[in-house]
Amino acid sequence: MELILKYFPNLTENQINQFEALEGLYKDWNSKINVVSRKDIDELYLRHVLHSLGIAKVINFADNTSILDVGTGGGFPGVPLAILFPNCNFHLVDSINKKLKVINGVCEAIELSNVRTTHSRVEAIDETFDFIVSRAVTAMPEFTTWVKGKVARKQQNELKNGILYLKGGDLREELKKYTSVKAYLLSDYFEESFFETKKVIHLPLKFKS
Repeated sequence: MELILKYFPNLTENQINQFEALEGLYKDWNSKINVVSRKDIDELYLRHVLHSLGIAKVINFADNTSILDVGTGGGFPGVPLAILFPNCNFHLVDSINKKLKVINGVCEAIELSNVRTTHSRVEAIDETFDFIVSRAVTAMPEFTTWVKGKVARKQQNELKNGILYLKGGDLREELKKYTSVKAYLLSDYFEESFFETKKVIHLPLKFKS
């Protein structure tokens, strides 16, 4: 938890309480439904919570921004971002229903009311959002086909509407066809060695009616 306060020192008391509760809740749920690897559960704040919040170093979401989290798994990056941005709306989607049971249980326990979950493939979601977030569920070309037509027209943030993707490694080949893409190095914001090759990829997407 000290790790979160190190990089986000201006949290409200309620946000601190919500973040603090995550470790115990995820450890309890993980003993019943495995959503975080055993190795990672002991480093939940570094490998999952702070990693998710890397997106918040790139953008400070305006109030009422709508965010779709694709392949959310145990709720990352959606749950930590929803705690940090209580006035934004988060829709967390996963094709594995038991993972959403964990997210719903965690959100209920910490009274996180700006999150909703759907058991579905993202292609079946018939809505538009300001931003689509995810943690490396597939290569970007495939991901863009999944979320085609799901980006809202109206802009209300400093960054253009589109995809915010958490990914590591050498992405030059994967991203070479995108002229408007920008990669933000998480090592510019976080000093821990875990973030050395981690990035937030911003790919603006035009509204398609």
